[in-house]
Amino acid sequence: MAIMQLREAINLTLHQEMERDPNVIVLGEDIVGGMGTAGGPEAIGGIWKTTAGLYAKFGDRRVIDTPISESAIIGAAGAALAGKRPVAELMFADFIGVCLDQIWNQMAKFRYMFGGMSRCPAVIRIAYGAGRNAGPQHSQAAYAMMTAIPGLKVVIPSSPAEAKGLLTTAIRDDDPVLFFEPKALYAARGEVPDDEYLIPFGHARMVREGRDATIVTCGQLVDVAAGAADALAQQGVACDVIDLRTTSPLDEEAILDSVEQTGRLIVVDENPPRCGLAADIAGLVADKAFASLRAPIVQVTPPHTPVPFAPELEQAYLPSAARVETAVMRALEYR
Repeated sequence: MAIMQLREAINLTLHQEMERDPNVIVLGEDIVGGMGTAGGPEAIGGIWKTTAGLYAKFGDRRVIDTPISESAIIGAAGAALAGKRPVAELMFADFIGVCLDQIWNQMAKFRYMFGGMSRCPAVIRIAYGAGRNAGPQHSQAAYAMMTAIPGLKVVIPSSPAEAKGLLTTAIRDDDPVLFFEPKALYAARGEVPDDEYLIPFGHARMVREGRDATIVTCGQLVDVAAGAADALAQQGVACDVIDLRTTSPLDEEAILDSVEQTGRLIVVDENPPRCGLAADIAGLVADKAFASLRAPIVQVTPPHTPVPFAPELEQAYLPSAARVETAVMRALEYR
């Protein structure tokens, strides 16, 4: 297996899937030019460098630079209804609101409104998350908001290999998929399978196993939770760490099975606490595994505020390994 960055794994997957299926097209703002160039067909790969080389290989009919209009980008994804498999790139998750009607009221409902006679195999790639000092309008984690919409599949990779396996599955899926890429991990490196590699949706990954507590999380916080679990292991505390991979569909069985074994649940989420993923999973476990709990569920989230711009405040905003450790010990000490 090759070792590469997460952004390189995404780029490799786009190359491989476009070679495999001529119906796969890519569109978005600056995906051909950008990055301070003259805006021509340099194929430098946009601001995240995830689409580099696509234009030179596949041309302007399959690699489409769009105007600075998120509505136009997602509207073009309507090509999915005409037999194409568009992969649309939004630069930042914060821009979803501009095109929400098309995502929420149209794409999510086509298959249901037309009795399964219509497919919408579109992927929307979205960079999300805090930790890069990009300010409150470029740092939000909107995956919980999208998870709440029936008809959408929501995917959040946590490593280069996960990015390749999940994006391949997303492109071949016949339903609309929102693919949230943690931009703080674009430069993260790891082994990536060279050959065809698919990860099925709705199957969480057990990052590490333990008997004392269950930590559930996703995206860039998987490494944070794993780091906390490593530190706790030095103190004799063993934790299950579950990477959800997809929040819709959600692997309820993996969560419930783990909590039934450990009796303690800590949910680590990048969304603010109100109506977020942590609250959703806490509700699931309270509803279906209450009798297994030996301590109250602990939610580790940012405060209910916009993402701060100041670096020190932004670091305080994001859940840290220290906060996860404290949450686990709080659950263990409950009597």
